Amino acid sequence: MLLARIIGTVVATRKDPRLEGKKLLICRLVDPDGNDEKGYVVAVDTVHAGFREEVLLVQGSSARMAYGCKDTPVDAAIVGIVDQISQDNG
Repeated sequence: MLLARIIGTVVATRKDPRLEGKKLLICRLVDPDGNDEKGYVVAVDTVHAGFREEVLLVQGSSARMAYGCKDTPVDAAIVGIVDQISQDNG
């Protein structure tokens, strides 16, 4: 799983029919402190995430196992909204 923050949306009126009705969000990868990392991912939202929320992101076969994504051509899915992150820095 990866940590990411929602930074935008993607609207695609012409797409694979299996993606109809799915919300596509632009996710910026972040470190555990919430600092932006390089790159971004477009992911299917399975948890109704909102703008600027930190989320859990899965990719590959795990994304295709997310709720509502079976037999869907997705490589990334948002599967959780992060409430809190704590680290043991010692």
